[in-house]
Amino acid sequence: MMNTYPDSKIRTWLLPVLSGVLIGTSYIPFPPWASLFCFVPLWLFWSRQTRMRDVFWGGLITSFVFTLIGFNWMTYLLHEFAQLNWPLAVIGMLVYALIAHLFVPLAGVLWFWGRRKWQWPEKLSLGLMALITTLCEAYSFTLFDWNFGYTWYGSGVPIYHWAEVIGFSGLSAATLLCNLPLYYAWQKRKQPAGKILLMTVVWGFVLLNMGGLWLKNRLPTPDASFKTMLVQANIGNSEKLAAELGQGYGKEIFRQYAQLTEQTLKKAATEIDFVMWPETAFPALLGEDFKGMEQPQALSQFLRENRLALITGAYSVAPASRLITNSMFVLDKTGTIVPPHYSKSILLAFGEYIPGEQFFPAIRNWLPPTGHFARGNGPTALMGWNGYKMGPQICYESLFPAFTRELANLGAQFIVNVTNDSWYGSWQEPYQHMYMTLARGVEFRRPVLRVTNTGISTVSLASGEILERSPIHQPWAGIYEVPYLTNPPVTFYQQWFWLVPGLLWAMLVLLLIRGGIVGSRNKASI
Repeated sequence: MMNTYPDSKIRTWLLPVLSGVLIGTSYIPFPPWASLFCFVPLWLFWSRQTRMRDVFWGGLITSFVFTLIGFNWMTYLLHEFAQLNWPLAVIGMLVYALIAHLFVPLAGVLWFWGRRKWQWPEKLSLGLMALITTLCEAYSFTLFDWNFGYTWYGSGVPIYHWAEVIGFSGLSAATLLCNLPLYYAWQKRKQPAGKILLMTVVWGFVLLNMGGLWLKNRLPTPDASFKTMLVQANIGNSEKLAAELGQGYGKEIFRQYAQLTEQTLKKAATEIDFVMWPETAFPALLGEDFKGMEQPQALSQFLRENRLALITGAYSVAPASRLITNSMFVLDKTGTIVPPHYSKSILLAFGEYIPGEQFFPAIRNWLPPTGHFARGNGPTALMGWNGYKMGPQICYESLFPAFTRELANLGAQFIVNVTNDSWYGSWQEPYQHMYMTLARGVEFRRPVLRVTNTGISTVSLASGEILERSPIHQPWAGIYEVPYLTNPPVTFYQQWFWLVPGLLWAMLVLLLIRGGIVGSRNKASI
């Protein structure tokens, strides 16, 4: 009998798989080797389809594959944080891969519907395919707000310096749109036009990298510096959780941080301006209402004896709601809290709050172990000590450029970030999160100090240069001399933050108008 499912059909369905592999292996910690053409196979698949459901399934296959490759740390998170056994964690990962990046099938469905409704001509249709994909990616709802721009920074490709002009989201959009000329180049690969398109993209990429180096070399010379110590004590999740639930280990955790700090100070034999401890490193409540308690007093005594100023993550209590806050404090060399402290405002869903709980309080009865934190006021004030203007952010908040932009607008000279990545393993997420955090320093040309519980702790300069990085899942402390500008200039991206989104939406409107006009003409001629 003849095969009723031809080999050509099977090969066609392999195109979405290929796109998934190309995308997944071009994101951190991999180099961006296929970023400029990773969507070409999927777009080739979409352009050949006559049914919307096939377009949807092709997009879903692509997103499923690249999520499995690029974000498989979710398996470890489900095992470690949700306490699922490994088989259930794997099932959870498969479910996550199906729903995490639905922007891909959504883009395909929107494009196919428009093409079928208005009968767009081929070139206009392909342009809209690329633009709709880009916009869907930019506005996708995802737990981990990544984009295609970060990998250029992760691999040290100089094009990343353009982030000070268009942001990493702009770099992501440019990367996706660059897939379009390479799509045409592949389609016309046997013709001179295809080779010309390919060389145009290659030379354009070279020129943009040269421009990136120029942007870096024109940065103003720092006019001040400070010395800081980052301390990573590598406290295990079980110990941290026990301390947070009042089941002991608090004094031991404090002892480990204090001991590692003292040991590093003695070895360094140098003056330190301030020390940084990670997110919730201090295992007790801090604040004016709690300064008479045993552990805050022990912390103050430790700082007085060592003549140290400290920035540390700790818990506190919101005065209005009396809920716990995930906060950051500055304490001076006398152990006195320097106001204002900062409380995290962008909370992690299902870790620090339950979405929709304010409308349906009964949800908490179904998920009792989930944290119930009060939100802070957001990036409305800087932390200060000794003349420093420090922009505070806690963990997940570093993923949002608008948050750091507000800190820059307030005049932050540098960013201080405290994080706990201990739930994610050591393979992908620590590297992804690190580069996404340090990327804010490139966009707004300010140093970023990042200290974590288990790694990766480091400092990046306004130039994007990353200094010594801590090992992962090891106790460690490092001392850095950090140059900075006392009055950092406003970057183009900071001033024109909405320029790229505005241009993308304007381009979409113009193309849709053009498509509607052409479609009307085609219908009238029938």
